[in-house]
Amino acid sequence: MSVQPDPHAAMQARFHDALWVQATPDGLGPQEALDRRFLVYRNNVQHGLSSALSQRFPVIERLVGTEFFKAMARVFAASHPPQSPVMIDWGGDFPAFLAAFEPVAKLPYLPDVARLELARGHAYHAADASVADPSALAAGDPSDLCLILAPSVRAYRSDWPAVSIWALNQPGAQQTPLPQGPQFALIARTRGYDVPVLALDAAQHAVLCRLIAGEPLGRAAAGTDPTAILTLLLQHGLISSIEGDTP
Repeated sequence: MSVQPDPHAAMQARFHDALWVQATPDGLGPQEALDRRFLVYRNNVQHGLSSALSQRFPVIERLVGTEFFKAMARVFAASHPPQSPVMIDWGGDFPAFLAAFEPVAKLPYLPDVARLELARGHAYHAADASVADPSALAAGDPSDLCLILAPSVRAYRSDWPAVSIWALNQPGAQQTPLPQGPQFALIARTRGYDVPVLALDAAQHAVLCRLIAGEPLGRAAAGTDPTAILTLLLQHGLISSIEGDTP
């Protein structure tokens, strides 16, 4: 038995296509009565999605310029429309889109800067968690202890100086020469609901990745002094519990 096409789905497809081209979708009524109203609706949709994307990726907008960003956001929204009225998840494909978007090919660091901004958004909206009593780390040998980190904690790595690029594009930043080589960072939401980007070196980043994966502190440190990364985690209240042989 042949499957009949879904007229509602076909109408939705025509309506979506019309949002991104200069035409009113057919099948909605008299053309002359709809042109003006649909134009207003289309402009509102495109402006709303462009604004939502710029709020999530403000550094990308600053790097490419507002007008270029608006045009690029329209291209992105046409190929990656929101799948839910809850806009918090929209924009997750933007870094991959930038990596394949030919007009920004000469700015190869853009996808990594976008990943950093996306990670900050995810960290901000992560679940709340309690803060562990740090005295447990001083009770006996901490090597076998597992540190359960706050859900907002992200370990970030870029082959480009994306951490510095992001920092240099913050309000009031003092312009300095960009370093060379990869960069690493800890991204998380603090108790004051800030989302700092805390620069790490390669060894600290490796320890953080192992802690996030649930490895005990001794194995996570793997011969590296974990003092610096533990200090950051404790300073910002990012250890939610400490599991193991504690009093």
